[in-house]
Amino acid sequence: MSKSEFLSLHQALKRSFQNLEQNQKLWNGMLAECSPLMVSLGNLAEQLHALQNVQLERTPLKGFPDLRERLRFKLLQAVDTVMEKLYEKMAALQAVRDAVSNQAAAVFQLYTQHADALDMATCLQRSATCPSVADMLEWLQDAERHYQWELLKRKALLQMLKPGDLAYLQTSPKRWESLSNRGRDDIITETLCRVALFRESQ
Repeated sequence: MSKSEFLSLHQALKRSFQNLEQNQKLWNGMLAECSPLMVSLGNLAEQLHALQNVQLERTPLKGFPDLRERLRFKLLQAVDTVMEKLYEKMAALQAVRDAVSNQAAAVFQLYTQHADALDMATCLQRSATCPSVADMLEWLQDAERHYQWELLKRKALLQMLKPGDLAYLQTSPKRWESLSNRGRDDIITETLCRVALFRESQ
């Protein structure tokens, strides 16, 4: 591989990690916006559960025979609204996942084009300011897998949420929170730290 081709690969890797940092900020922002929505969903489920169990005929509201149905309809409408917002957030998270995947694919395509001219020693060469090409390609793959897995977990949880399953809806905020794992979530931060000097180099 010529020096210009090698520099071209390095520039593509730099752009990938710069985009990764931007996408990580978008990802974290979307997740932060999901948390209060999940809390709202749990609160609505508790209200539905209370409405289901309360004996309205023994309260001053007994003069409104259709009140239970009207309240239930309103609460279910609110559940639908929150769910729609959550699915919008999932679409935004998927866009982040797709952006990271596309960027990684572009770098791997460039690497593949020049793979025959890139000897193993060059691929494994690293310095204090520049990780090896092999390491950086692996970190991009790790980031892609990370977003894929995190997105799939959250999509699976949302698909399990049904208005008729109040018990599951009530526990949905805790279930959502349990999907976050500090160790796994640090993967992207650690990767960006590893390439910080490389990204700043000329």
